[in-house]
Amino acid sequence: MKARKYLFTITILSFILNGIMFAQSDTINIEGSWLGTLEFVGLRIVFHIKKTSDGYTATLDSPDQGAKDIPTGKVTFAENKLDIDVPVVHGSYSGVYEADKITFIGKWSQGGKSIPLDIKKTDQAVQVDRPQEPKKPYPYNEEDVTFKNENAGVELSGTFTYPKEGNKFIAVLLIPGSGPHNRDEEVMGHKPFLVLSDFLTRHGIAVLRYDDRGVGKSTGNYSSANTKDLASDALAGVNYLKTRKDVKEIGLIGHSEGGIIAPMVADESKKVSFVVLMAAPGIPCDQLLLKQAYLIGKGSGENETALRKTIKLNEMVYNIVKTESDSAKDWSEITKLANEFYATLTDENKQEIGGVQNFEDQLKPVLTPWFRYFIRYNPVPALEKLKCPVLALNGTKDMQVPPEENLSGIKQALTKGGNKHFEIVKLDGLNHLFQTAVTGLPTEYSKISETISPKALEIISDWILKKNK
Repeated sequence: MKARKYLFTITILSFILNGIMFAQSDTINIEGSWLGTLEFVGLRIVFHIKKTSDGYTATLDSPDQGAKDIPTGKVTFAENKLDIDVPVVHGSYSGVYEADKITFIGKWSQGGKSIPLDIKKTDQAVQVDRPQEPKKPYPYNEEDVTFKNENAGVELSGTFTYPKEGNKFIAVLLIPGSGPHNRDEEVMGHKPFLVLSDFLTRHGIAVLRYDDRGVGKSTGNYSSANTKDLASDALAGVNYLKTRKDVKEIGLIGHSEGGIIAPMVADESKKVSFVVLMAAPGIPCDQLLLKQAYLIGKGSGENETALRKTIKLNEMVYNIVKTESDSAKDWSEITKLANEFYATLTDENKQEIGGVQNFEDQLKPVLTPWFRYFIRYNPVPALEKLKCPVLALNGTKDMQVPPEENLSGIKQALTKGGNKHFEIVKLDGLNHLFQTAVTGLPTEYSKISETISPKALEIISDWILKKNK
């Protein structure tokens, strides 16, 4: 689940020539790598620029997100000004060269928002410290596998890991959170499912993890799928595990939205022996998103009055999406609300947003198939149907799925459904990714070298093995 902030300060740069000679564009060599950091989100950006007979070309890396060689569009450098268009992410960079600093002072623009971004020439490769990521050769077996969701016409590709000793294993299927993920649930430069599967397999538990539909080697279209569709993909994973002669028992581990999907799959399959819920929602999803937006906004230092005003707008938009089924009618009502809200903003805020059209554009995702389904979904009924053993974990610094409301909701639902075999664990100081955190804000994820707290890994592994003794 992703939080968005739309108010940024645009820095207007002016240069006064007081007898200082600035280098001219035709004498500056800008070939090479240029590194900067988007301070608000804590992400490093690297442009690799080359000069050709036709001008300049470039590629973009976002090392903290694990993204490399993103193609760019037009690259121009004239009168000390660099402009790089990155159409694949609907973004662009613009900066002015300062010779004494060997730096471009500028900004990154994307989705109607602009963030200061200064880039400096570097000869050093950007390293990302992720000490928990395992290195090959692994002390266990690893297979590339595929399985089909016949009803959807989708083939999922994944990795199955299992111990070298033995021939019958407890196996778990890892179900990722929202957004298109590869089999490692790669996010903000971390690979949580790679670390989790490695830890579990080293402790005798087989693991299947897979690329979401339309991601990596899996077929299909993620953008047209809702949570129920993604649950059918996970169910196909369970059905695949049932065909393996080396699997004696099947469990599910769902993270975030995966924690919504896991109970849906368990109810459908009837062959799931246990479920682990990692930062799973336990309250209606519209309420969850409102609480998430408030906590992240508050933690980011937003003004209380302005924040509550924005939350109220979100609530009204969600109510439209929940109650209407006509997209055209929905959008008409939403744009009306957006214009009314925009009219109440200060001139400074309007400038920061970049105009009412940009503001409306930020609301368009609420009409996607995924959002329309998600905003109406209440995970409680599926939780009430869970009769198998359940372990639910949440970090105290989770701002995306707040622990108090959601762990309480999960406990109430399981109790109401008559489940007597569950354990609720609140982990002090951990965020939504189960990292040891300072603030818990999503902007901190990429800055933390830890991928998953060893304590969380041990609790999950110990619970699964203990349950099966």
